[in-house]
Amino acid sequence: MQLCCAIPSAAQPTPQPAMRASPSSTPATGRASIPRRLCWIPFTIREELGQLDGLTVTLVGDLKHGRTVHSLVQLLALHNVRLNYVSPESLRLPAALQAQLAAAGVEQRQQPDLAAVLPETDVLYVTRVQKERFTDMAEYERIQGSYVINAALLRSARERMIVMHPLPRVGEIDMEVDNDPRAAYFRQMEYGMFVRMALLALVLGKA
Repeated sequence: MQLCCAIPSAAQPTPQPAMRASPSSTPATGRASIPRRLCWIPFTIREELGQLDGLTVTLVGDLKHGRTVHSLVQLLALHNVRLNYVSPESLRLPAALQAQLAAAGVEQRQQPDLAAVLPETDVLYVTRVQKERFTDMAEYERIQGSYVINAALLRSARERMIVMHPLPRVGEIDMEVDNDPRAAYFRQMEYGMFVRMALLALVLGKA
């Protein structure tokens, strides 16, 4: 197994220091990033699509609070990718993080209409709206169903596209999508198990 923890090649631009992924395999807590997730997400993408460079990645949902999203975009900054952000206005990716990505030369676009960017998307990364972040439950109820991935929506998506999710989901991906071969979120979890096994083998000197 080859882990693709985004070591830049000579052909890739050197990222800003702030964008470098932590080499730690220790799970983070609180508002910190989640370094252990940084290997299996790109590993999933490369296993499913054969590459990372040149892809268009669309991130959907709670981009403000999602720690996996924050870690993922920093890692993807090490590759030649285009990023689309689809979220309610109040849950956009933090401006400071967008500025860091822009400084690293990442092409980014904010688009509230998922249908507008879905046909060009190679990787659809969906996250749940995090109820625990809201003090106003009426606001949560208003926002939480803003984007739902279902079979009808995916008719306009590419045949060779994957849908990812850090899980658990809370209604943002309809269960009917589970049978679509483009639904990669369960395979993503399996890849995660293999990557953890490989990391443990490396740490224990068994690799």
